[in-house]
Amino acid sequence: MKQDTASDGRFPNLAIDEQLCFALCRAARAITRAYAQRLAPLGLTYPQYLVMLALWEEQPMAAGKIAERICLDPSSLTPLLKRLESNGLVTRHRPADNQRKLLVGLTQAGRDLQARTADVQHSVAAVTGLDVGELAAMRDDLHALADQLLDADRQDSAAA
Repeated sequence: MKQDTASDGRFPNLAIDEQLCFALCRAARAITRAYAQRLAPLGLTYPQYLVMLALWEEQPMAAGKIAERICLDPSSLTPLLKRLESNGLVTRHRPADNQRKLLVGLTQAGRDLQARTADVQHSVAAVTGLDVGELAAMRDDLHALADQLLDADRQDSAAA
């Protein structure tokens, strides 16, 4: 396949601003920063917020399931859980029948924090300048893109 080159020998398709990966990275960093600024007064980091969101949906939850749910490497989850536990927001325990499994639950303070974070999403949504429908469509498109890429990766792995 012939590469398109500019008269000066450069490859315009390799310009950083033309890369989907770079656009997604910039957007992810900007949205994460917007969340972090709004979560800091509540004593949460953005990754801790993701853990809490997962636990507000279902708890107790196995640590491995939390890591999977928030797309985080399990080894990166341990320090987050320890910090949340030391801040009195979660409990961690191993069931007697399976000492390899770590279950994470919410404390009363962790449950109470949910109401205090309710406005974070609305505040971040407001600074995007997008309306509710546009935000929902973008979110759905990004989930579909991630699913497509993960499916392709699984197919490539299976074929290898």
